[in-house]
Order: sequence, then C-alpha cells, then structure tokens
Amino acid sequence: MSSYDHIIHKNKASLFTRVAQSVASWAGKPITFFAAVTLIVIWGASGPIFAFNDTWQLVINTSTTIITFLMVFIIQNSQNRDTAAMQIKLDELIIRLEGAREELLDLEELDENDLVVIRRDFCKRASKARDAADGKKSK
Repeated sequence: MSSYDHIIHKNKASLFTRVAQSVASWAGKPITFFAAVTLIVIWGASGPIFAFNDTWQLVINTSTTIITFLMVFIIQNSQNRDTAAMQIKLDELIIRLEGAREELLDLEELDENDLVVIRRDFCKRASKARDAADGKKSK
C-alpha cells in the first residue's frame, strides 16, 4: 500500500467539490442549453408586455451576469481538478516507464522560460526522429 492509499480509498470529496462537479455536469448537458435558450426566448417575448422598460432589461442583464460570474469559478475549479488528476496520472506513467527522465515529473511547476527551453529540445528531438524515419523510408 502506498502512502496515499487512504486518500484514494476514502474517495469523499468536499462539499464544494461535489457541488462544483454536479453543477459542471448539469451545465454541460444539452437540455441545460435548451432550457437557457427557452428562458431567453420567453424573456424576449415578454418585452412588449413590459414595454421593453429598464426593469425588463435589468432582469436579463443581472441574471446572466450572476450566472456567468458563478460559472467562471465552477469551470475553473473543474479544470484545475481535472488538470491535477491528469498530471498525477502522467507522472505515474513516467515513473513506471523504464528509461523515462524523472526530472520531467514536475514540469508544470517550472517558469515559462524553462518550459520553452525544454520544448525546443523536444522539438529538435522530434525533427531528428522524423529525419531518421524519412531516411529509412527512402532506402
């Protein structure tokens, strides 16, 4: 057993995480999109009833602003969690792969300039590998 098995087997997310996952899942469904479109159509159709007054406009502006503001945090939370989980999975693969360079495990912690240098190195390696493959094909 590893030192973090208790975390993995516990599998109880915080209340915020559970709510964020539920909201993100719900918000990503087609029915949610169509419900939002329906609400906007109803709001637009109600314009003549309210004489397109300021309060009528304020309702949609305030509603959409609040929803957008809150969804930014929900989406960012989901993205951060997904990215962290993916990094851990990739790190596990790197550790298990014979000959892998373990110094690459925490690349996400490096500065942008350091990442550019490493990326250039990998691009050069890829170019050499393609050139070598092209040389083998032409023989």
